[in-house]
Amino acid sequence: MNYFHYNTSYFQLPSFIVNQIQSFRNFLIKGVKEELYRFPIIENSRKKLTLHFITHETILKMPKHNEHNMIYKGMTYSTKLYVPIILTYKNLKKIKRRRILLGKIPLITSHATFIINGIPRVLVNQIVRSPGIYYRLGDLTEEKICFFRIKYYCEFIPLTGLGTGLKLQIDTKKRIWLQLGMMKDPKINIITLLSFLELKLYTINQILQKNSDFFKLFYRFIAMGKIFFTAEDNTLTTLYEAACLMPNTQIKIYEENIKNENPEVVSWYKRKKINFLYTNLFKKNCYLGKIGRANINRKLKLSIPMNEVFLLPQDFLVALNYLINLTVGIGDLDDIDHLKNRRIRSVGEILQYHLRLGLGKLAELARDNMRKGFKLQKIFSTRPLATTWKDLFGSHPLSQFMDQINALSEITHKRRISCLGPGGLNRDTAHFDVRDIHSSYYGRLCPIETPEGPNTGLISSLANLAQINGHGFLETPFYKKKYFFRDDKPFFLGADKEEELKVSAGDLINIFKQTNLQRKKPIRYQQDFFTTEWNQVDLVGIFPMQYFSIAASLIPFLEHDDANRTLMGSNMQRQAIPLMKPEKPIVGTGLERQVALDSGTIIRARDKGQILYVDCKTIQIKHANLGILEYNLNTYKRSNQDTCIHHNAIVTPGEIINKGQILADNSSTVKGELALGKNILVAYMPWEGYNFEDAILISERLIYDQVYTSIHIEKYETIAYNTYLGPEIITNIIPHLPDHLLKHLDKNGVVKKGVWVQTEEVLVGKLTPCEFGENPSAAERLLMAIYGEDLLTKKETCLKVSPGSQGRIIDTHWLEKEDLELEKNLGVSVYILQKRTIQVGDKVAGRHGNKGIVSKILPREDMPHLQNGTPIDMVLSPLGVPSRMNVGQIFECLLGLAGSFLNTNYRFMAFDERYESEASRKFVFSQLLNAQAKNNNQWIYENDFPGKSKLWDGRTGERFQQAVTVGKAYILKLIHQVEDKIHARATGPYSIVTQQPLRGRSKRGGQRLGEMEVWALEGFGAAYTLQELLTLKSDDIEGRHALTYAIITNRILPQPNTPEAFKVLLWELRALLVDSFLGF
Repeated sequence: MNYFHYNTSYFQLPSFIVNQIQSFRNFLIKGVKEELYRFPIIENSRKKLTLHFITHETILKMPKHNEHNMIYKGMTYSTKLYVPIILTYKNLKKIKRRRILLGKIPLITSHATFIINGIPRVLVNQIVRSPGIYYRLGDLTEEKICFFRIKYYCEFIPLTGLGTGLKLQIDTKKRIWLQLGMMKDPKINIITLLSFLELKLYTINQILQKNSDFFKLFYRFIAMGKIFFTAEDNTLTTLYEAACLMPNTQIKIYEENIKNENPEVVSWYKRKKINFLYTNLFKKNCYLGKIGRANINRKLKLSIPMNEVFLLPQDFLVALNYLINLTVGIGDLDDIDHLKNRRIRSVGEILQYHLRLGLGKLAELARDNMRKGFKLQKIFSTRPLATTWKDLFGSHPLSQFMDQINALSEITHKRRISCLGPGGLNRDTAHFDVRDIHSSYYGRLCPIETPEGPNTGLISSLANLAQINGHGFLETPFYKKKYFFRDDKPFFLGADKEEELKVSAGDLINIFKQTNLQRKKPIRYQQDFFTTEWNQVDLVGIFPMQYFSIAASLIPFLEHDDANRTLMGSNMQRQAIPLMKPEKPIVGTGLERQVALDSGTIIRARDKGQILYVDCKTIQIKHANLGILEYNLNTYKRSNQDTCIHHNAIVTPGEIINKGQILADNSSTVKGELALGKNILVAYMPWEGYNFEDAILISERLIYDQVYTSIHIEKYETIAYNTYLGPEIITNIIPHLPDHLLKHLDKNGVVKKGVWVQTEEVLVGKLTPCEFGENPSAAERLLMAIYGEDLLTKKETCLKVSPGSQGRIIDTHWLEKEDLELEKNLGVSVYILQKRTIQVGDKVAGRHGNKGIVSKILPREDMPHLQNGTPIDMVLSPLGVPSRMNVGQIFECLLGLAGSFLNTNYRFMAFDERYESEASRKFVFSQLLNAQAKNNNQWIYENDFPGKSKLWDGRTGERFQQAVTVGKAYILKLIHQVEDKIHARATGPYSIVTQQPLRGRSKRGGQRLGEMEVWALEGFGAAYTLQELLTLKSDDIEGRHALTYAIITNRILPQPNTPEAFKVLLWELRALLVDSFLGF
């Protein structure tokens, strides 16, 4: 085997957001022109004036501001679409050329996001059924009438949004039915349809290439109505309704009516019916496109040209032939969940579809304005396109608020694949087969990362190396086996072609041992697993993490975790809050740098040059080719989830940098690597029950050293509208409120920068006009004389700090909304920054699904400590490991301990067992031995209990009886913080109807006393407590006012009265004419 030359070439990972960028690029270059080319020629009512577009001279004007300014000013990042038009005056024989503005098209940013009204949004890719034809087995187990029990059926699926589709069905009595779209009824008998199309049996046989077997089968199927006919009949109208089991008398009446009609009338009537049927059945219901045409040609072995994008009668008859053959065991059924039968509607396709809708509305508006004789300036309007984009980005389920918690959540959101949305599935009706993992997902969709709850299996994530081809199908790269040991580039393969080849995974071949090639290799072939010789393998995978998503690939020792816990770890990494002092993990997988680079959150040099100037806001670089460029840094900017976006420069003046070198880190990166948490010294042991059931005990060092301190920025915004009573006023003179709430306002009525604000303090003073009586009372006249008219003619609608919030004002600015330009309404945005330390009730987690809530914070001296006196930072429950089967956290914490002593970071891929058995355990123990030898500390690796250490109780100084697993684990602080969730209320708003407290923290609601709580109080016999909760503390209006007065004046508490909800019930009964009398 000396002739082998090992593949020493590097496989460079593709950009993780290239699919979004490339799809939008195709939309701008091709999609816009295609839709403009479809735009119809507009004529006036007398057809003397026509106009049409010149599509090849379309102009897109770039926006005036960059992405950051659009976010700051609350504007939409878009381009203006100008199209030249030609006006033809037929009477005057004149031609004029004009350029008009059709509207704006939202632009994608360099980070694959859209900025709509200053808010970053993401268009999620949608996975739908590919257009074409699919044969499936009917559900014979359904308890339906035997007449409608379907044995086989085939579906014609159109392109999403361009038709409802058709369905052919064969029931258990061998009757053939046609169903339109998703409607269950009515069903059309196939004989009825063929009679409408005036097809002879001889013609049908000709179309099907004289297939005598089918002719016999078809004859037998349509003869189920017991009525005989000959092949020389002109039409099949004699069989009309025969298969529908109509009485013979009705059939005879129908035949007589046809014979008595004038032949010319019948012929004309049938031609009209045929045209109507062809237009409505084939054209309107089934636009296949080139993708659907290719699928039908491949399935039915046809050679129809690709430009025939609609369903043809020939497709219909050959599909009927295939369906009948299935009843005698000829042909194969389709797997609708296979990725060869599903395609991706990417960003560009979704935008092109909505551009088509907008231009359709524009064409209707232009026709109406043309008939009314409007001038050219008024014929076209930008409103149809603006309305279309507003509907798409404002209410469409695929347009989502971008997840900006950290860099990983951003890039994962852009690579998300959803089955939901228009043209997709419904989460309430989606069955298990759709949600389950399919074998064709290999290297294309991640089998691990999916949400928990009702969306499980319906929302997935792209695998690391997956790409979307031009037709929307997912592909993944492979090496050809014969080129595996040569410097050759891989090639991408779709799911349909892959199952025809024998594929070996890339992690099963150790290219460093040639003898390993002589063993049998496990392969995948035709959706099953086999073992075969190396010389029979066709394809080889690229690398072990090829079939996982980005988030799952960031989990070290992934192969030692249960899949359910890996799913939780993948999802919780996206929920990690960027910390004030981020730290990259000691143990990683090597993808941390690629994720940070492709997320777009860090700043890189455009070319080689020298650093001239660096501060917290700008970096100036003198480039050899580009001159002096200035790079702007984000300083304490707010994300969509109120986390902090902040850049830290990592270069110094005078430093020589190369192209692509990192200039500044983001709040969730360190030196260009993803950093979501902290390396914490943990111990797996019980401690006085405080870490029972996933509760976590932490040291106060994490607070004093600001280990888990994070920065959060809240945005408050208000707009001064023009009301019908007059404009709203932003001012610092608010007579309705005391002075201590207005002390931070400037002369314009806006809070000053740098001040500390607390709950209920005013951020923006605003007065709104209100109606006032013509004849004020004496008391009202006195108040007007003292405070002025504003007290009674205007009400205060000030912007205040929400309950439970406080912080420092870091920025205020005036803004003018784009959609309010006509009224010139002004708005003010205020940003409040607050630092949050970790506290009891916060949620923390590792990367292996090991999550928990902080239950107690101990002083450092009370925490258990190591033999060298180092106190433990966090105590975790050891019972959370064996039952959850996520042993990878044990490997991680032990290797992290060795790395902290050796001052080494580890980056390696999962599935290292391909080198040798127990490779993970051997490597971890070897590193612990190295750390023991280097530091001369015997306790790092104890021979009697490797991986464990003796600990001492910080309170008593005594040693614990059992050795404890101690290590450095990478722990994340999640966005589920107690400060956002805890809530208390004394009094507050009540429901108008029932007068019961509202629900929810945002509405200052109360705690619901439900049915089970009532049972509990009844079980204890606490009658008076129950009565108090259901009356005085709920909806007894008179009672709660009397209770408040009694508490303030220190008097005897009042007796409860009748609840308001009970009174509502009585009134509802009276509305039903049922009166009741209360005897108390």
